[in-house]
Amino acid sequence: MQDSALDPDRTREASVLDILFNMLSPQMLVFACVVGVVAGFVKGAVGFAMPMIMISGLGSFLAPDVALAALIVPTVVSNLWQASRGGLAATVLAMRQFGLYLAIVLVFIGFSAQLVTLLPGQVLLLFLGVPVTLFAASQLLGWQLRFRPENRRRVEVITASVAGFIGGVSGVWGPPTVAFLTALETPKADQMRIQGVVYGLGAVVLFGAHLRSGILNAETMPLSIAMVLPALAGMAVGFRAGDRMDQQKFRRATLAVLVVAGLNLVRRGLMG
Repeated sequence: MQDSALDPDRTREASVLDILFNMLSPQMLVFACVVGVVAGFVKGAVGFAMPMIMISGLGSFLAPDVALAALIVPTVVSNLWQASRGGLAATVLAMRQFGLYLAIVLVFIGFSAQLVTLLPGQVLLLFLGVPVTLFAASQLLGWQLRFRPENRRRVEVITASVAGFIGGVSGVWGPPTVAFLTALETPKADQMRIQGVVYGLGAVVLFGAHLRSGILNAETMPLSIAMVLPALAGMAVGFRAGDRMDQQKFRRATLAVLVVAGLNLVRRGLMG
Protein backbone atom coordinates (compact mmCIF):
# COMPACT_ATOMS: atom_id res chain seq x y z
CA MET A 1 0.00 0.00 0.00
CA GLN A 2 1.39 3.39 -0.96
CA ASP A 3 2.19 5.73 1.91
CA SER A 4 -0.20 8.70 2.10
CA ALA A 5 2.76 11.06 2.44
CA LEU A 6 3.79 10.06 -1.08
CA ASP A 7 0.27 10.23 -2.49
CA PRO A 8 -0.72 13.84 -3.36
CA ASP A 9 -4.42 12.99 -3.69
CA ARG A 10 -4.62 11.37 -0.27
CA THR A 11 -2.60 14.18 1.28
CA ARG A 12 -4.92 16.76 -0.27
CA GLU A 13 -7.99 14.83 0.97
CA ALA A 14 -6.56 14.67 4.49
CA SER A 15 -5.80 18.39 4.50
CA VAL A 16 -9.36 19.27 3.41
CA LEU A 17 -10.81 17.07 6.17
CA ASP A 18 -8.42 18.62 8.68
CA ILE A 19 -9.64 22.11 7.75
CA LEU A 20 -13.28 20.99 8.04
CA PHE A 21 -12.90 19.33 11.44
CA ASN A 22 -10.76 22.16 12.77
CA MET A 23 -13.62 24.52 12.02
CA LEU A 24 -16.45 22.33 13.35
CA SER A 25 -16.74 19.61 15.97
CA PRO A 26 -18.39 16.35 14.81
CA GLN A 27 -21.60 17.36 16.59
CA MET A 28 -21.63 20.77 14.91
CA LEU A 29 -21.01 19.16 11.52
CA VAL A 30 -23.96 16.80 12.03
CA PHE A 31 -26.18 19.74 13.00
CA ALA A 32 -24.98 21.68 9.95
CA CYS A 33 -25.95 18.74 7.73
CA VAL A 34 -29.40 18.60 9.35
CA VAL A 35 -29.82 22.31 8.62
CA GLY A 36 -28.80 21.64 5.01
CA VAL A 37 -31.32 18.81 4.61
CA VAL A 38 -34.17 20.89 6.07
CA ALA A 39 -33.26 23.90 3.92
CA GLY A 40 -33.05 21.74 0.80
CA PHE A 41 -36.40 20.11 1.56
CA VAL A 42 -38.17 23.45 1.90
CA LYS A 43 -36.57 24.75 -1.30
CA GLY A 44 -37.59 21.66 -3.23
CA ALA A 45 -41.18 22.01 -2.04
CA VAL A 46 -41.73 25.77 -2.44
CA GLY A 47 -38.83 26.90 -4.63
CA PHE A 48 -37.11 29.29 -2.23
CA ALA A 49 -35.97 29.88 1.38
CA MET A 50 -32.90 27.62 1.38
CA PRO A 51 -30.40 30.46 1.98
CA MET A 52 -32.64 32.00 4.66
CA ILE A 53 -32.95 28.72 6.56
CA MET A 54 -29.25 27.94 6.19
CA ILE A 55 -28.07 31.38 7.27
CA SER A 56 -30.46 31.28 10.22
CA GLY A 57 -29.59 27.74 11.30
CA LEU A 58 -25.85 27.92 10.69
CA GLY A 59 -25.71 31.45 12.08
CA SER A 60 -26.87 30.12 15.46
CA PHE A 61 -23.45 28.54 16.05
CA LEU A 62 -21.14 29.98 13.36
CA ALA A 63 -19.86 33.48 12.73
CA PRO A 64 -22.06 35.34 10.21
CA ASP A 65 -19.38 35.42 7.52
CA VAL A 66 -18.68 31.68 7.90
CA ALA A 67 -22.41 30.88 7.75
CA LEU A 68 -22.66 33.00 4.60
CA ALA A 69 -19.72 31.18 3.00
CA ALA A 70 -21.23 27.79 3.86
CA LEU A 71 -24.40 28.37 1.85
CA ILE A 72 -22.76 29.68 -1.36
CA VAL A 73 -21.79 26.44 -3.16
CA PRO A 74 -25.01 24.52 -2.32
CA THR A 75 -26.99 27.57 -3.43
CA VAL A 76 -25.27 27.54 -6.83
CA VAL A 77 -25.77 23.82 -7.39
CA SER A 78 -29.36 23.59 -6.11
CA ASN A 79 -30.58 26.55 -8.14
CA LEU A 80 -29.01 25.30 -11.35
CA TRP A 81 -30.89 22.04 -10.74
CA GLN A 82 -34.15 23.86 -10.06
CA ALA A 83 -33.81 26.13 -13.10
CA SER A 84 -33.13 23.25 -15.48
CA ARG A 85 -36.00 20.97 -14.42
CA GLY A 86 -38.26 22.16 -17.23
CA GLY A 87 -35.59 21.82 -19.91
CA LEU A 88 -33.19 24.23 -21.59
CA ALA A 89 -35.80 25.93 -23.79
CA ALA A 90 -37.99 26.84 -20.81
CA THR A 91 -34.97 28.12 -18.91
CA VAL A 92 -33.90 30.37 -21.80
CA LEU A 93 -37.46 31.70 -22.12
CA ALA A 94 -37.53 32.58 -18.41
CA MET A 95 -34.24 34.44 -18.79
CA ARG A 96 -35.65 36.48 -21.67
CA GLN A 97 -38.89 37.33 -19.85
CA PHE A 98 -37.06 38.58 -16.77
CA GLY A 99 -33.84 39.81 -18.36
CA LEU A 100 -34.00 43.29 -16.80
CA TYR A 101 -34.67 41.91 -13.34
CA LEU A 102 -31.78 39.46 -13.69
CA ALA A 103 -29.33 42.09 -14.89
CA ILE A 104 -30.07 44.47 -12.01
CA VAL A 105 -29.92 41.72 -9.39
CA LEU A 106 -26.55 40.50 -10.67
CA VAL A 107 -25.02 43.99 -10.72
CA PHE A 108 -26.15 44.78 -7.18
CA ILE A 109 -25.02 41.41 -5.83
CA GLY A 110 -21.54 41.93 -7.24
CA PHE A 111 -21.37 45.42 -5.74
CA SER A 112 -22.82 44.85 -2.27
CA ALA A 113 -20.93 41.58 -1.67
CA GLN A 114 -17.79 43.66 -1.23
CA LEU A 115 -19.36 45.40 1.78
CA VAL A 116 -19.65 42.23 3.91
CA THR A 117 -16.19 42.50 5.43
CA LEU A 118 -16.82 46.15 6.31
CA LEU A 119 -19.96 45.48 8.37
CA PRO A 120 -19.81 44.46 12.07
CA GLY A 121 -21.19 40.99 12.78
CA GLN A 122 -24.17 42.29 14.76
CA VAL A 123 -25.15 44.69 11.97
CA LEU A 124 -25.04 41.83 9.48
CA LEU A 125 -27.30 39.70 11.72
CA LEU A 126 -29.85 42.53 11.90
CA PHE A 127 -29.54 43.10 8.17
CA LEU A 128 -30.51 39.46 7.67
CA GLY A 129 -33.09 39.07 10.41
CA VAL A 130 -35.26 42.16 9.91
CA PRO A 131 -36.16 41.67 6.21
CA VAL A 132 -36.68 37.93 6.64
CA THR A 133 -39.05 38.48 9.59
CA LEU A 134 -40.97 41.32 7.94
CA PHE A 135 -41.42 39.45 4.69
CA ALA A 136 -42.56 36.18 6.29
CA ALA A 137 -44.88 37.88 8.79
CA SER A 138 -46.48 40.09 6.13
CA GLN A 139 -47.12 37.06 3.92
CA LEU A 140 -48.71 35.18 6.83
CA LEU A 141 -50.97 38.17 7.48
CA GLY A 142 -52.12 38.11 3.87
CA TRP A 143 -50.23 41.10 2.47
CA GLN A 144 -49.23 40.89 -1.18
CA LEU A 145 -47.41 43.34 -3.39
CA ARG A 146 -49.81 44.98 -5.84
CA PHE A 147 -49.10 47.45 -8.66
CA ARG A 148 -50.64 48.63 -11.90
CA PRO A 149 -49.41 47.11 -15.19
CA GLU A 150 -48.03 50.47 -16.37
CA ASN A 151 -45.84 50.62 -13.24
CA ARG A 152 -44.30 47.18 -13.72
CA ARG A 153 -40.96 48.44 -15.04
CA ARG A 154 -40.49 50.85 -12.13
CA VAL A 155 -41.43 48.22 -9.55
CA GLU A 156 -39.21 45.68 -11.27
CA VAL A 157 -36.18 47.98 -11.09
CA ILE A 158 -36.75 48.87 -7.43
CA THR A 159 -37.43 45.27 -6.37
CA ALA A 160 -34.43 43.90 -8.25
CA SER A 161 -32.16 46.57 -6.75
CA VAL A 162 -33.29 45.76 -3.21
CA ALA A 163 -33.05 42.01 -3.83
CA GLY A 164 -29.55 42.29 -5.28
CA PHE A 165 -28.23 44.56 -2.54
CA ILE A 166 -29.58 42.34 0.24
CA GLY A 167 -28.37 39.25 -1.62
CA GLY A 168 -24.80 40.43 -1.94
CA VAL A 169 -24.53 41.23 1.76
CA SER A 170 -26.50 38.30 3.18
CA GLY A 171 -26.70 35.60 0.50
CA VAL A 172 -30.51 35.96 0.64
CA TRP A 173 -32.40 37.61 -2.21
CA GLY A 174 -35.48 35.39 -2.27
CA PRO A 175 -38.10 37.46 -0.38
CA PRO A 176 -38.26 40.45 -2.77
CA THR A 177 -38.17 38.11 -5.77
CA VAL A 178 -41.00 35.93 -4.44
CA ALA A 179 -43.08 39.01 -3.62
CA PHE A 180 -42.59 40.38 -7.15
CA LEU A 181 -43.48 37.08 -8.86
CA THR A 182 -46.50 36.64 -6.59
CA ALA A 183 -47.72 40.13 -7.48
CA LEU A 184 -47.53 39.16 -11.15
CA GLU A 185 -49.60 36.04 -10.36
CA THR A 186 -46.96 33.87 -12.00
CA PRO A 187 -48.11 30.22 -12.40
CA LYS A 188 -46.48 27.78 -9.94
CA ALA A 189 -44.35 25.86 -12.46
CA ASP A 190 -43.12 29.06 -14.11
CA GLN A 191 -42.44 30.68 -10.74
CA MET A 192 -40.33 27.71 -9.62
CA ARG A 193 -38.31 27.86 -12.83
CA ILE A 194 -37.85 31.65 -12.79
CA GLN A 195 -36.79 31.55 -9.15
CA GLY A 196 -34.21 28.91 -10.05
CA VAL A 197 -32.82 31.10 -12.86
CA VAL A 198 -32.69 34.27 -10.74
CA TYR A 199 -31.19 32.53 -7.73
CA GLY A 200 -28.88 30.34 -9.80
CA LEU A 201 -27.25 33.13 -11.81
CA GLY A 202 -27.17 35.32 -8.73
CA ALA A 203 -25.45 32.55 -6.80
CA VAL A 204 -22.77 32.25 -9.49
CA VAL A 205 -22.10 36.00 -9.20
CA LEU A 206 -22.12 35.71 -5.41
CA PHE A 207 -19.60 32.89 -5.63
CA GLY A 208 -17.19 35.01 -7.65
CA ALA A 209 -17.81 38.12 -5.57
CA HIS A 210 -17.02 36.35 -2.30
CA LEU A 211 -13.90 34.75 -3.71
CA ARG A 212 -12.84 38.34 -4.23
CA SER A 213 -14.09 39.59 -0.85
CA GLY A 214 -12.32 36.75 0.97
CA ILE A 215 -15.48 35.34 2.57
CA LEU A 216 -15.08 32.19 0.47
CA ASN A 217 -11.51 31.01 0.97
CA ALA A 218 -9.35 27.94 1.59
CA GLU A 219 -10.77 27.56 5.10
CA THR A 220 -14.47 28.06 4.35
CA MET A 221 -14.64 26.36 0.93
CA PRO A 222 -14.51 22.78 2.35
CA LEU A 223 -17.51 23.52 4.57
CA SER A 224 -19.46 25.03 1.67
CA ILE A 225 -18.73 22.00 -0.52
CA ALA A 226 -19.65 19.63 2.32
CA MET A 227 -23.08 21.27 2.55
CA VAL A 228 -23.96 20.39 -1.07
CA LEU A 229 -24.86 16.73 -0.47
CA PRO A 230 -27.30 17.24 2.44
CA ALA A 231 -28.90 20.21 0.66
CA LEU A 232 -29.48 18.22 -2.54
CA ALA A 233 -30.74 15.19 -0.61
CA GLY A 234 -33.32 17.34 1.13
CA MET A 235 -34.21 19.06 -2.12
CA ALA A 236 -34.89 15.75 -3.90
CA VAL A 237 -37.39 14.78 -1.20
CA GLY A 238 -38.83 18.30 -1.25
CA PHE A 239 -39.54 18.10 -4.99
CA ARG A 240 -41.69 15.01 -4.38
CA ALA A 241 -43.41 16.50 -1.35
CA GLY A 242 -44.19 19.71 -3.20
CA ASP A 243 -46.07 17.77 -5.89
CA ARG A 244 -48.21 15.91 -3.34
CA MET A 245 -48.82 18.32 -0.48
CA ASP A 246 -51.26 21.20 -0.17
CA GLN A 247 -48.93 23.96 -1.35
CA GLN A 248 -50.70 26.78 0.48
CA LYS A 249 -50.68 25.07 3.87
CA PHE A 250 -47.07 24.00 3.48
CA ARG A 251 -46.04 27.48 2.44
CA ARG A 252 -47.71 28.96 5.52
CA ALA A 253 -45.83 26.51 7.73
CA THR A 254 -42.59 27.46 5.98
CA LEU A 255 -43.26 31.16 6.52
CA ALA A 256 -43.94 30.51 10.21
CA VAL A 257 -40.55 28.82 10.53
CA LEU A 258 -38.93 31.79 8.77
CA VAL A 259 -40.51 34.21 11.24
CA VAL A 260 -38.96 32.27 14.12
CA ALA A 261 -35.60 32.06 12.34
CA GLY A 262 -35.63 35.76 11.50
CA LEU A 263 -36.51 36.75 15.06
CA ASN A 264 -33.62 34.62 16.30
CA LEU A 265 -31.22 36.54 14.06
CA VAL A 266 -32.63 39.85 15.29
CA ARG A 267 -32.19 38.68 18.89
CA ARG A 268 -28.56 37.80 18.26
CA GLY A 269 -27.97 41.08 16.48
CA LEU A 270 -29.39 43.11 19.37
CA MET A 271 -27.93 41.08 22.24
CA GLY A 272 -24.62 40.05 20.68
